[in-house]
Amino acid sequence: MPFPPRGRRKRGRRNGGSTIATSITLAPLANRNFRGLWVASQASNFGSLIQAVGAAWMMGSLTTSHGMVALVQSSNTLPIMVFSLISGALADNFDRRRIMLSAQVFMFVVSVALAVFAWAGWMTPWLLLGFTFLIGCGTALFNPSWQASIGDIVPRAEVAQAVSLNSMGFNLARSVGPALGGAIVAAAGAAAAFAVNAVSYLGFIFGIWRWRRPVAERTLPREDITRALGAGFRYMVMSPALIRVMARSCLFGVGASCLMALLPIYTRDTLQGSALLYGVYLGCFGAGAICGVFLNARLRAWLRNERVVRLGFAGFAMALGLLALVPPVYVIVPALMLGGACWVLALSLFNTTVQLSTPRWVLGRALSFYQMATFGGMAAGAWAWGAVADKGGVPLAFGLAAGVLALGLLAGKLLQVHEFTDLDLTPLGLVASVEPQIDLRARSGPIFIMVEYEIAQEDVDDFLALMQQRRRIRIRDGASRWALLRDLNRPELWSEKYYVPTWVDYARHLARRTRADEAVQTAIRALHRGTEPPKVWRKIERQTVPQHDDAPPLPPVELA
Repeated sequence: MPFPPRGRRKRGRRNGGSTIATSITLAPLANRNFRGLWVASQASNFGSLIQAVGAAWMMGSLTTSHGMVALVQSSNTLPIMVFSLISGALADNFDRRRIMLSAQVFMFVVSVALAVFAWAGWMTPWLLLGFTFLIGCGTALFNPSWQASIGDIVPRAEVAQAVSLNSMGFNLARSVGPALGGAIVAAAGAAAAFAVNAVSYLGFIFGIWRWRRPVAERTLPREDITRALGAGFRYMVMSPALIRVMARSCLFGVGASCLMALLPIYTRDTLQGSALLYGVYLGCFGAGAICGVFLNARLRAWLRNERVVRLGFAGFAMALGLLALVPPVYVIVPALMLGGACWVLALSLFNTTVQLSTPRWVLGRALSFYQMATFGGMAAGAWAWGAVADKGGVPLAFGLAAGVLALGLLAGKLLQVHEFTDLDLTPLGLVASVEPQIDLRARSGPIFIMVEYEIAQEDVDDFLALMQQRRRIRIRDGASRWALLRDLNRPELWSEKYYVPTWVDYARHLARRTRADEAVQTAIRALHRGTEPPKVWRKIERQTVPQHDDAPPLPPVELA
C-alpha cells in the first residue's frame, strides 16, 4: 500500500488508531468458517508446543550434546523444506480439505506411537529424532493446503488479517503452551506431553471434517507431479517479488532459528534453570509475538513493507545480542518478548506478500517454495548454531546469529520487499478463440503460437518495454522458446512467437491469464497500428523424414 501522508498519520494517532487497528485485525473472526477452523487449530497449536517442549527436554536428558538438542528443531523443520514442494503441487491439484485431513490423521497416529515409546522407556536419541521427523512430514503435507485455503475462507481484503490471526493464534498458544508443557514434563514426564499432543489433533480433525469447502468444477485434467513442480518453479523464477521475499525469509530463518534451537540449553546450562523455566521463557516469546500481531496492522498502515521487515530483522538481532551478554532476568524477559514481536512482524508480512502476489492456480506451490526457503533456513541454522554452541558456547552462537540478522537487514537494499498492490488475480477465463480443424488430443504437440503486430517507429521503445513484461508473463504461465522478431522488408511488422508442449498445456496457458496481466495486453494493443486486431497463428509442429528418389532400395526380407 502507498506510504500514508504525514498529516494522516498524525490524525490516526489522535483518533484512536490502535482501536481501529485492533478491529481490523480481528475482522476475519466474523466469518463463521474461519472462526471455527481458527478455534480448532488452537488446540492443535497447544499440543504441538507442549510436544516440542517435551521432545527438547527429553533429548537433553538422553544426551549431553548441544548439537543433538538443536537437531530436535532441525528434524521438525527439515521435512518442511524437503517435502513442501510436493505438498504444494498436491494442494493445487487435489482437494485441499482431504489433504489436510490426511495430514492431521497421520500426525495423530505418529504422536500416539511417540507417547507409547516414551512411556515404555524405549526411547533413544535417534528414535526421538525419527518421530519428530515424521511429525514434521505431516506438517509439510498440511501447511501448503492450510495456508492456500485461507483465500477460500475469507475475502481477499481480509487475507492479511487472517494470516496475522493465524500467527497470533499460534503465538497465543506459545505464550501459555510451553509453560504448561514445562509443568507437564516436570510433573509427569515427557511421555505425558506427547500424549496431550496426540489428543490435541482430534479437535482440528473434527473441525476440518465439518468444513465443506466449495470445490470449483475442473475443466482441465490434473497436471502430473513433475509438470506441476516445473510450473511452480517457473512461476517463482519469473516473479522477482517472490524471489526477494524468499531470499529474505531464508536469511531471517537462519538467524532467528538460533533462539528456538538453543533456548533449552541456554536455560539449563547458562541460566541453571528447569523445564518449567524454559516453558516460561517460551511463553514470554509468545507473549511478545501476540503484541507483534496487534502492532502489525498499525505499522503496515504507517510504514512501507520494507521498513517493517527491517524492524523485524533489527529487533530480533538486538534481542539475540542482549541474550548473548547473559543479562539478569529483568532483561531476559523483555529481550524474549522483543524477539517474539519481531518474529511475527517479519514472517507474517512475508507470508501475506506471497498470498497477495500469487493467483489461486499456483498458490499452494508458491507457499511451498516460501516455506521451503524459510524452514530450510531454520533447519540449516539450527544445525549450524548447535555446532557453534558445542565449540564456543551458547552466548557465542547468539552473538553470531545477531550478526547474520544484521546482514539480512542490510540485504534490504538489494532484496527489497515490495508494497501490497490491488492486483486483480481473477482468471480471465480465456480459451482458444478458434477451434482446430484437425483432430487434436490433449497430448498433441508441441504447439507453436505467433502473434503479429504493426508498430510505428516512434512507439518501438514503448513496445519493447511492454514486450519484456509480456515475455515474463508468457514464460511464467507455461510458454517456452519465446522470441520477438522484426520483418526485414517491412520494419513496422513485429512477430511474437513461443511454444507450449501440448494442446492441453496451451489451454492451461490461456486459463492462467489474470485480469492484472490484461493491463499489459491492453497497452500493447493500444500501440498496434493495424486496421484489424493483431493476427494470431496457432500451428502444431510435425517432424518428417525426407525420402530421396536416389536412395538405394531396401533389401528384401526373407521369411523363414
